[in-house]
Amino acid sequence: MDTTRMLNAKKRSPHEAAALVRPKDSLAVPLGPGQPARFLHALGERDDFQALQVFGALALAPFQLFTRRGVTYLSGFFGPVERALCQAGYDVRFVVADFRRYGPLARSMAPRVMATAAAPPDANGRLSLSLHAGATVDELQRCGRDPDRVLVVEVNSRLPHTLGLPPDHPHCLHCDEVDVIVESDDEPLALPEQPPSEIERAIAEHVSRYIPDGATLQTGIGGIPSAVVELLAEGPGGDYGVHSEMFTSGLMKLHLAGKVTNKKGLYDGVSIATFALGTKQLYTWLDGQEAVRFLPVDLVNEPGLISRNRNMISINGALSIDLAGQVAADTLQGRQFSGIGGHEDFVAGASLAPCGRSLICLPSTATVLGEQVSRIVATLRPGTMVTTPRHQVDVVITEYGAAELAGKTVEERAQALIAIAHPAQRPRLLEELASAGTCSA
Repeated sequence: MDTTRMLNAKKRSPHEAAALVRPKDSLAVPLGPGQPARFLHALGERDDFQALQVFGALALAPFQLFTRRGVTYLSGFFGPVERALCQAGYDVRFVVADFRRYGPLARSMAPRVMATAAAPPDANGRLSLSLHAGATVDELQRCGRDPDRVLVVEVNSRLPHTLGLPPDHPHCLHCDEVDVIVESDDEPLALPEQPPSEIERAIAEHVSRYIPDGATLQTGIGGIPSAVVELLAEGPGGDYGVHSEMFTSGLMKLHLAGKVTNKKGLYDGVSIATFALGTKQLYTWLDGQEAVRFLPVDLVNEPGLISRNRNMISINGALSIDLAGQVAADTLQGRQFSGIGGHEDFVAGASLAPCGRSLICLPSTATVLGEQVSRIVATLRPGTMVTTPRHQVDVVITEYGAAELAGKTVEERAQALIAIAHPAQRPRLLEELASAGTCSA
């Protein structure tokens, strides 16, 4: 059977595909940009679920499915959608794992139904996984081979055709592996660019001093990474490489500025990522883009591989940090706020790289109920979970400067962190430090 006939034979409407999910069943979808939106919306129109478990992460739309009685959403990374669903009382639960462990978890769960988004097939019937390689590629293929399981692929004509590193990592599924195809022409979710604040620009200025020519970069989303990449794109430096969990609009701009050579010692010649999220311009630029390759997260986030990059510099955020150097990046006041992601992997990998540095960036304060509170605290509040332990932390940066913690004593670390806290908060932190005594005694 030729490719066109095979595809036509497997096409179903979103509602026909949704009908294949049983009232008692298990379903897995990828993180954010890999989610099949029309299929999930069609599932949300059903109200006959008795015990449906859905495993995913970072939902990019408020799918009604997750509000249905009998549905439990197991999320590996919370975003605004998950936080809103939790606040409204729906059955959304956080799966405690970093991004690299999603693959083994998916294999152990072996969901009966798996669904993903993909770009239209090429002439050979290959469906590019587009904006997401992540942790589900191997399990998608296992699902497609298993006659007792169902693999649904939502082919979206608006998704870019992106590339992997064949033959080991082709970043695609073949149409003969797929059980059901759903068609879509929905615009993929684009993130509008927000200009960085004065504080974010100040932090970026401090960060830029740690990024030499020839550095390999890992950045995430948000005002601080965007400001950093903007400075690098406009500045005199260059010869950069990219090895990042997420590929962003800012990293595209660094490419467009001619600052990326990717002579990094590992996967030379191409930027490496495991998913992309950003503007419409980014998605257009990624279509057929040979300079960017998508690999599974178990490679991209492997600390040993990260450490092999030349001058590896990781830039991560945090919600709070205590004077011991413990980083809270995914919980806020005892509640799940985001997820672990690749935070610790890149902190560890960059710190172990020759001439590498791991930078954790955060504003010195936050406003809570109209009151200014310090993000640098003497001790983390009860119920706060540590995302990255103190022994992994290298450099912490606020708008007031950089605190280099690696190799420092307990007392030296505390003093360095107090020096980059908001000036109004420093006396209280010094008092709390003094009253705590010497931890190393």
